[in-house]
Amino acid sequence: MIVVTADQQSSTRRGDLVPQVLALLDGLTRPGGEPRAGLVLPFERTVGDEVQGLLSGDDAGARLGVEVVAALLRHGGWSVGLGTGDVREPLPPHSREASGPAFVRARTAVEDARRRGSAVPVSVAGADGEPGATVAADTQALLRLLGAVAARRSAAGWEAVDSLGDAADRAAPQRAVARALGISEQAVSQRLRTALWPEEQAARPLAQRLLRACDAAATAADRAPGGQE
Repeated sequence: MIVVTADQQSSTRRGDLVPQVLALLDGLTRPGGEPRAGLVLPFERTVGDEVQGLLSGDDAGARLGVEVVAALLRHGGWSVGLGTGDVREPLPPHSREASGPAFVRARTAVEDARRRGSAVPVSVAGADGEPGATVAADTQALLRLLGAVAARRSAAGWEAVDSLGDAADRAAPQRAVARALGISEQAVSQRLRTALWPEEQAARPLAQRLLRACDAAATAADRAPGGQE
């Protein structure tokens, strides 16, 4: 499974932003109050200014994991750690009460993300041995690259990206965006190209596959004789 732990940066200076980010994550993972596929235990405050949730290790969980990381990095002010692998079952009703190797790795990952002071504070922890360690490093590298792309996106770029998401179910989404923003379709296309949105969309499925592979390798290692379980 995939554990996502996020720790607020500079909480004494910025105040408690946990309620705000929990509302953001709840809207992403439980739209309309119904949990999306891939959500196992909802995000909640664990201790202090930290939040945590549990996702499944399948395609749906990995997809949701990439979206959660993107949302947290865009929100800003959070160090994000992803831990993969086995969890102790039966699961309790709350993430803060759960345990297992994936939770231990999430703790290691969020501490690494906080300690590095990286421009893109996200870390991924998987199995120590190969091939799991390399897959975890590759997953982390790609998530950081996607985060760096998004961090450099202008306000106009985000306006086009967000409007495109709102118009995703339209027959001609870019045309709908152009009407909503009062600009030409050509201008919408230019904004999306400058924002590197097509490139991000093309790379996200790879990040999802890597995250799932990271979890598969860590789970196999945990359940092997002498593993962490």
